[in-house]
Amino acid sequence: MPLAFRRSLTLLALAAPLLSAAQTFPSKPLKIIVGFPAGGPLDAHARLLADRLAKELGQPVIIDYKAGAGGTVGAEFVAKGEADGHTLLMANTGTMVINPAVYSRLPYETLRDFAPVARTAQQPLALVVHPDVNARSVNELVALAKAAPGKLNYGSAGNGGISHLVPEMFKQATGTFIVHIPYRGSAPAFTDLMAGQVQLMAESIPQAAQYVKAGKLRALAVTSRARNPALPEVPTMAEAGLKNFEVVGFYGLLAPAATPRAAIDKLSAACKATLEAPEVRSRMVAQGADPAFLGADDFKRFLAAEMPRWAQVVKASGTKLD
Repeated sequence: MPLAFRRSLTLLALAAPLLSAAQTFPSKPLKIIVGFPAGGPLDAHARLLADRLAKELGQPVIIDYKAGAGGTVGAEFVAKGEADGHTLLMANTGTMVINPAVYSRLPYETLRDFAPVARTAQQPLALVVHPDVNARSVNELVALAKAAPGKLNYGSAGNGGISHLVPEMFKQATGTFIVHIPYRGSAPAFTDLMAGQVQLMAESIPQAAQYVKAGKLRALAVTSRARNPALPEVPTMAEAGLKNFEVVGFYGLLAPAATPRAAIDKLSAACKATLEAPEVRSRMVAQGADPAFLGADDFKRFLAAEMPRWAQVVKASGTKLD
């Protein structure tokens, strides 16, 4: 038998299991890990995508929660989990690009320990206050904070996340002192905000808009460059007087680093189809998010570019955690 023919047979034999795996994936239900408590914005986003992803992939998609340390517990669980494509992380800006700059001993490295699958959305935040706060504009809030330094406090989803850093950026930009109260996720922080235990928050618009529309919270500004369709009457930070104050977060799916490329490609294609579905797009836009799909390679490049940008913000804020 000629040597070249034998080599061809060897390559075919090696490739056969990979081709078989690609054809049979997914072979069981998929699990999306959310690193925050149920009821928060990341959970709502995962649930919005799950049913359609299940249809695209032909397997049930289950949402599971591993809350703690600003999403770190869930991220570590996925990074160290089985790399077969059936366990994914629904991550946000904080987990992937802020935590590496905030935590000195993080149990994962974003670009080393994960295989990006798809960016699924981008969304600005809204600066919201409890209705009892005597401020109906950013200028009035600044005046209130300056009149009584340390009297106002703000809740966040946890130390180091975007809902922590945006108010810190606001404080730096306005020369105010507002006390930070960290929670284990957006849901408990929002509960206390609506109860008046904390006075303000910076939260993703999909989470905040429903409460603003119901009159349970008051939105003073959004952090995007343009006004948001979900809150069209609310000015941007720039319109409110804070020039160059633009912050847009993201959501995305990632798998363990060693996940086969065939599985990544199939998952990414399913995400693309899901985000192109009219019913999914319309719901996301109505909630205030942008269905901003990026495939695996583009998402990886996006993460690489975002990390140094947020590292500068973290350094300026002085935030550092063990």
